[in-house]
Amino acid sequence: MEQGNGSRHVLKPMDSEQLREYGHRMVDFIADYYKTIESFPVLSQVQPGYLHNLLPDSAPDHPETVEQVLDDVKTKILPGVTHWQSPNFFAYYPSNSSVAGFLGEMLSAGVGIVGFSWVTSPAATELEMIVLDWLAKLLNLPEHFLSKGNGGGVIQGSASEAILVVMIAARDKVLRSAGKNSLGKLVVYSSDQTHSALQKACQIAGIHPENCRVLKADSSTNYALRPELLQEAVSRDLEAGLIPFFLCGNVGTTSSAAVDPLAALGKIAKSNEIWFHVDAAYAGSACICPEYRQYIDGVETADSFNMNAHKWFLTNFDCSLLWVKDQHALTEALSTNPEFLKNKASQANLVVDYKDWQIPLGRRFRSLKLWMVLRLYGAEALKTI
Repeated sequence: MEQGNGSRHVLKPMDSEQLREYGHRMVDFIADYYKTIESFPVLSQVQPGYLHNLLPDSAPDHPETVEQVLDDVKTKILPGVTHWQSPNFFAYYPSNSSVAGFLGEMLSAGVGIVGFSWVTSPAATELEMIVLDWLAKLLNLPEHFLSKGNGGGVIQGSASEAILVVMIAARDKVLRSAGKNSLGKLVVYSSDQTHSALQKACQIAGIHPENCRVLKADSSTNYALRPELLQEAVSRDLEAGLIPFFLCGNVGTTSSAAVDPLAALGKIAKSNEIWFHVDAAYAGSACICPEYRQYIDGVETADSFNMNAHKWFLTNFDCSLLWVKDQHALTEALSTNPEFLKNKASQANLVVDYKDWQIPLGRRFRSLKLWMVLRLYGAEALKTI
């Protein structure tokens, strides 16, 4: 900050030396936080509204020092934090960060690009394609999920976004042939162990609640969806004149870590022209290990596959990986082409524009942190975590 006439303060342009000074302090602060993280109660002990009593009700008129801000973080913010990265955190599923992931996040924030199309930052698009191919090969996914063909991978913010994106693609693909008036006939299938993200996706995509088939799983199959139960439901709906169009299979459910029989479910989906999505958000990371790869056997029958690198894969949230068999199904449903986004590379179909593979337009350079995790740790070490 710079003082002008009287008490007026003028913001200076970005100052690399100030960044160096403040950045070092911030890294030291975070390093000290991790060094002492086990001294905090994992679950925040504050009461609702606590922070309103500790912070002023309006922004400061004049600049404050970084020391003042960090002091407030220590005394006022951290008491209201539930410490997800604590080794004593066992709620939900862990959001595992790492030094490599953190460094990648720093670099992404520092470079500060908004990579919605190739031309906005070619490296952001191309690195994402490369690292998603790397992961696909580590998981031994079928070649149709690689970027060299009609498919490819993309980083979403969460598995909830991934399910919504592919459901919209599947919906529009069916409606192009059945007609838009057929929306009320579309039927979705899953087990009752499936994440609630599927229900939200149905709500957003306009699927009638009565057409969401939540099929009961039980302990006799370790809570996996029985193929015969799915076939019976599909047959009933076809006889009733409905249109089965989307099936969600699971590899590691939130409630029971259940793994569905992908090959058998995929066979039913394919014979009935149903989009088959595999949600491996939790357990997918483990399948880079040869001894666990069996849990995604049958993934070759899937139209889409998702896993969260921000769970077991040491990559800071958010970093949810989605692969699709046919990228055109996504772009036909989600593509927009206003004048201000047009450029020669995109119009000549020479590049991928990830804005057309997701709900929002803007996107961060998230592949940097995944790239750094893969490079700084290596595949062999990651298989042992």
